[in-house]
Amino acid sequence: MRTLIQNGIIISPQEVLHNQTLIINDKTIEGLGISGSSSDATVIDAQGCYVVPGFIDVHVHGADGHDTMDATPEAIYGMAAFYAKHGVTSYYPTTMTMPAPNIQAALENVENCPQPTNGAQHLGVHVEGPYLNLKYKGAQPPEYFRPPSPAEYGQWLETGVCKLMTVAPEIEGAMEMIHDLERQGVEFAIGHSAATYEEAVKGFDAGVRQVTHTFNGMVGLHHREPGALAAILTDDRVNAQLIADGIHVHPGMIRLLVRAKGAEHVMLITDSIEATGLSDGDYDLGGQMVTVKAGIARIANGALAGSTLTMDQAVRNMMSFTDLPLQKIIGMASAVPAKAMKLAQKGQLASGCDADVVLLNRELEVMMTIVGGKTVYQADHFKPQ
Repeated sequence: MRTLIQNGIIISPQEVLHNQTLIINDKTIEGLGISGSSSDATVIDAQGCYVVPGFIDVHVHGADGHDTMDATPEAIYGMAAFYAKHGVTSYYPTTMTMPAPNIQAALENVENCPQPTNGAQHLGVHVEGPYLNLKYKGAQPPEYFRPPSPAEYGQWLETGVCKLMTVAPEIEGAMEMIHDLERQGVEFAIGHSAATYEEAVKGFDAGVRQVTHTFNGMVGLHHREPGALAAILTDDRVNAQLIADGIHVHPGMIRLLVRAKGAEHVMLITDSIEATGLSDGDYDLGGQMVTVKAGIARIANGALAGSTLTMDQAVRNMMSFTDLPLQKIIGMASAVPAKAMKLAQKGQLASGCDADVVLLNRELEVMMTIVGGKTVYQADHFKPQ
């Protein structure tokens, strides 16, 4: 089945195109062509919209009352449907620092969940903790921190869905684990870490290629003791995850990050929790009570506890916080995470790529989300045909 998306402005990391039609054949992008019609194709009129690659969020704990640690199909499918409404076509359910059986259950749940028919695809699990540094615990429950155990992470690997791990490379046993699992296809991010500049560089040399919620959960910059942040800002091997809510990171520091790294090495994440999309109140995160006030989530000691950010709002925020063109910002939500996770068929609108497409209106609100060639979300007031 062919679908033609026409009359929109096509924005892909490589180009901005006017008066072109995006041609989808079943689950794949067939290519680009001139505007027209076909008797055997569904035509989507994207007049007034930007046509962009689907967003990829590598760091999401939950949303709409669901959490990865619920370890139920209902949680995964509820999250998937919510994320699709906000332009996300692929995501990595993210765990918390918890006892071994809880993390294992979350991994096995994702392993056994078929892809949803009405939402974003889950591409694997981001294991955040428990191999972290207590000095920068954030909202991770400290009683469950522990050194890497080959027996434990070996079980994670057996599920086939452990794709990304956040670790503190300076803790005992971390470097050995990174050397071992990086060769087996697991991506690593430095996070919740007290690493020095030198320790961070050793982690990058070993294969760490991402930074979990940059600036948060790590030593601040100092001109004589630069810490991990200086290594992060100056090493082009490393992609920096960014929570662009204006709360976790001041807009001035966001501009510094983009200037230091370049937009091609900054990837937008939400770090969203189950309260995302819901009203202020008390919620659970890894067995801890989280209080949300004015959309800001904190645990009892005042530490930030994830966010209630959505990916489309992150894109809008970046337009406000920076002077970057929309094309670059869209890349931060699509092409950069795709490249970081080695997803060759995602993150761009090009022939042969997966047909993961989002239509945004001029206010950058999501009008339609297409996953694998199928429309999984359409705004009530949007009439594309």
